[in-house]
Amino acid sequence: MAKLRSRSPAETETVGFRVGQMLSGGMIVKLYGDLGAGKTTLVKGIARALGIPAEFVVSPSFTIITEYESSPRLLHIDLYRIDGSYDLESTGIWDAIGSDAVTVIEWPEHAGDELPDDSVIIRIEHLHDDERVISIEGIDEKYWHNM
Repeated sequence: MAKLRSRSPAETETVGFRVGQMLSGGMIVKLYGDLGAGKTTLVKGIARALGIPAEFVVSPSFTIITEYESSPRLLHIDLYRIDGSYDLESTGIWDAIGSDAVTVIEWPEHAGDELPDDSVIIRIEHLHDDERVISIEGIDEKYWHNM
């Protein structure tokens, strides 16, 4: 597991960019962190790595799933408002997961244990002000030594 320290939103987005460079179609990223931790900021970096302008990325809290045209496509899923299996089923998430897209899921814990285990896991811990610790599992740790 890699642990990185971010001291600004720009650094958090840069971590996302580096993650995005390592992702390919069909991969799932589970993104954990409290409200305001910087999850969507990290997704902006992933999107930028896939050729999507960061300013196009917004939290899909109300739409649940936002699809961005890129190569591979990016699916940004926010399960914050999901409560249990019935709600999860109604999102259309199963049509998205396993596709050729990169799928980033905020609040994956709201899906219980229904999401695939074979995923990249990112946890963002908000320390204070703009400082965060970002833990990344599922991407070769050697990649992070230069950050």
